[in-house]
Amino acid sequence: MTKRTSAKYKIDRRMGENIWGRAKSPVNRREYGPGQHGQRRKGKMSDFGTQLRAKQKLKGYYGDLTEKQFRRIYAEAERVKGDTGENLVGLLERRLDALVYRAKFVPTVFAARQFVNHGHVLVNGKKVNIPSYRVKEGDVIEVREKSRQMALVLEAVQSPERDVPDYLDVDHNKLTATFVRTPALGDVPYAVQMEPNLVVEFYAKN
Repeated sequence: MTKRTSAKYKIDRRMGENIWGRAKSPVNRREYGPGQHGQRRKGKMSDFGTQLRAKQKLKGYYGDLTEKQFRRIYAEAERVKGDTGENLVGLLERRLDALVYRAKFVPTVFAARQFVNHGHVLVNGKKVNIPSYRVKEGDVIEVREKSRQMALVLEAVQSPERDVPDYLDVDHNKLTATFVRTPALGDVPYAVQMEPNLVVEFYAKN
């Protein structure tokens, strides 16, 4: 299991944006960064800084993946035909933990990773406890029957905070979700603007 290196709200503060659109994010109250120097006036960011920030924001969004994991996914996106930035987003969205979060079975992407890890999720009827498991089109994800009355599941399903995207066909009564298709960048309901093109530029130069 990947070590969670930063609390989700610290990531928000570091980025200066509410990247998951959560009502309780501290950025809703304070837009400056954490720490004693957080309120300093910000100078114009260099191209490198802008690209690095875009990478950190996208990486942080998916539960603060390690650099090694993220670079591996990027390398795969580069090998596939088509736009590398779009491919990168498609691969990230096919992670099992990302889809459990998108289906609103849990309240946060961090909770999704833990939920999968603890064996609460089935894919096509078989238990899968690897958060990075790559879901294929047509696969059915479901919450294990014994786990369906968990408080965090009931809370997430009833939350009006976010909608389920149309590349998932979800039945919240049965707690099942069918992965219909790999999404493009424009299909993904990010709460803030993600710029995978800048991530591609970052890795091309570094």
